[in-house]
Amino acid sequence: MNTIGTISDAPFMSSESGSLSAWNFSLGKRILDAVFSGAGLVLVLPLMAVIAIAVRMTSPGPVLFRQRRVGKDGKLFEILKFRTMVHRAQGAGLGVTRKGDSRVTAMGRVLRLVKLDELPQLFNVLRGDMSLVGPRPDVPEFCQAVRPELQRVFTLRPGLTGWATVHFRDEERLLAEVPEEQTVSYYVDQILSQKAQLDLDYASRASLCGDLDIIMRTLTGA
Repeated sequence: MNTIGTISDAPFMSSESGSLSAWNFSLGKRILDAVFSGAGLVLVLPLMAVIAIAVRMTSPGPVLFRQRRVGKDGKLFEILKFRTMVHRAQGAGLGVTRKGDSRVTAMGRVLRLVKLDELPQLFNVLRGDMSLVGPRPDVPEFCQAVRPELQRVFTLRPGLTGWATVHFRDEERLLAEVPEEQTVSYYVDQILSQKAQLDLDYASRASLCGDLDIIMRTLTGA
């Protein structure tokens, strides 16, 4: 796996990780990731080319957004997305996105609505940074705030989608319901821990059928 560092001198580990399903760390899961992401890229490359042109034509800046995220065992990797915000937006506002965020471009709103901004992460899955199903990767400063008893979630390979992702599909709307100055603290103190708990609950019983179910729920919005 191509990593670019760790968020601390010692990666996130836990003596409780043995309670997690063996499927999370199996060769079968990795084969599933490689086959599905490779096939998916072949199918969606023409669509990705159209999206790339649309992003470039409607907003100045790079087509792809790149950011360091926390991966398996606390190792950092560079996540890929189609850029949905104005260029250099990360230095001009909150570290999370609320519904109606003024930094999101017109094209970005469309891409985020149908989750097409996430398509480049198929490359992350193919090269082993991510899995199809797992906890969504976050930035280091937020991950360090996760409660100690939940930090074994970082022993898992992060996912393109996951059990918490399915439950928090309206996350931007939830964040928009709190005062703007409380957005980050609400995300870190409330949402992040709930997501970690949901992902650990699923990881304790993860299976091939379970992963396929989560993928179908994500694709259908069920």
